[in-house]
Amino acid sequence: MPVDRWIDVHCHFFPPMPDEGRQAIVDILNQNCWCLSHLDQWTPEATLRMMDEVGIQMQMLSFMGSSAETLQKANDYGAELVRRHPDRFGLLYALPTNDPEACLREIPYALDELGADGFAVQHIFSGATISDPALDPVWEELNRREAVVFAHPNAFGSAWGRPGALIEVAFQTASVITDLIYRGLFRRTPDVKFIFTHSGGAFPALSGRLLLLGTQPWVPNPNNITRDDMRDTFQRIFLDTAMTMPTGLNAALAMTSPDKILYGSDGGVPCSTDESLSLNLDALVNFDGLSRDQINAIGRNALTLFPHAKARIEAALGAPHDVADPATLPA
Repeated sequence: MPVDRWIDVHCHFFPPMPDEGRQAIVDILNQNCWCLSHLDQWTPEATLRMMDEVGIQMQMLSFMGSSAETLQKANDYGAELVRRHPDRFGLLYALPTNDPEACLREIPYALDELGADGFAVQHIFSGATISDPALDPVWEELNRREAVVFAHPNAFGSAWGRPGALIEVAFQTASVITDLIYRGLFRRTPDVKFIFTHSGGAFPALSGRLLLLGTQPWVPNPNNITRDDMRDTFQRIFLDTAMTMPTGLNAALAMTSPDKILYGSDGGVPCSTDESLSLNLDALVNFDGLSRDQINAIGRNALTLFPHAKARIEAALGAPHDVADPATLPA
C-alpha cells in the first residue's frame, strides 16, 4: 500500500559481493537455526524501484557486520550511495564498538568528511556490549556531537531451535536498554538521540515492571537510578516500527508518545520478505489506535533527527518536506 514520501530509518544494505560471499552468509545463518537456500544480491537499483512503488522518499542505510574491516567497506559504499542519490539515501555510519579508540577516530571522519547522518551500533559487537564502561569516552563524544545513534540487536542462535531474529532479538533489546538505564548512560548523554528497533523489542511491555520493581532495595543500583530517570528514558528514546505491527506499536504507545515513533521497514535482510514488509506497512497505515495525521507523521518524524537529510530532500524537491497531505494517506 503506497504512502507519501516517508522516511524509513531501518534499512539494511550490503556492498557488492561474489556468490561465494553470499553463500558464506547463508551457511552461517543456517548454522544458527535459519532455513535459507540463497541470499540475493542487494542493489540500489532494486531498492529504489521498491521505494518508488511504496512511496518511500529516503532510506537511512545501516550495515550490521562481524568485523571492523567489513564495517569500513560498507561505510565507504554507503557514503558513495548517498553521494549518488543524496535525496534517496542517508547513511548511519557503523561503529566498531569493540574498539573505543577506533570509534573516537571514526566519529569525526564520519561526520566531518563523509557527511554521515548518524551512527549505527550493534548491541553486541565482537563480544563487546554498547553498555561496556570502556565505551564511555565514545558516548561522551557522541553526546558532544549531538549524534543520532541507531542501536540494533544481534540475531545470534537460539537454544530453542529457531532463528534468533524471530524472538530473541526483542529480549536482547529489552536487556540492553535496561542495562544502559542502570549504567546511567542515558542520564549522562542527554544530547544523543537513540533509536531502538522493532518497537523497542520487549522493553515497552516490560517497562511497567521495571518501574514497579527496578528501584527496590534487592536490585543492584549503584548509580541510584530513580523512577523519574526511568520515565525520562521511556519518553526520550525513539522506537521504529520494523516487523512488530500491530501489537508492538500498542505496547510502545503505552510507554511513549507518537512523536517518538519512527517508520522502519527492516528491509534488505533475508528475515524480511516482500510479503512481511507489505503486511507490516499495511498494519501501520491501518492502525486504529492513531489518527490519520498521526500515522502520517510517523512516516516523517525522522526528519526532526536528520536535518542534513531533510535539506538534501528539499534541495531535490524544491519545497519544504515536513508533513504530507493527510489526504494522501491510503484509506
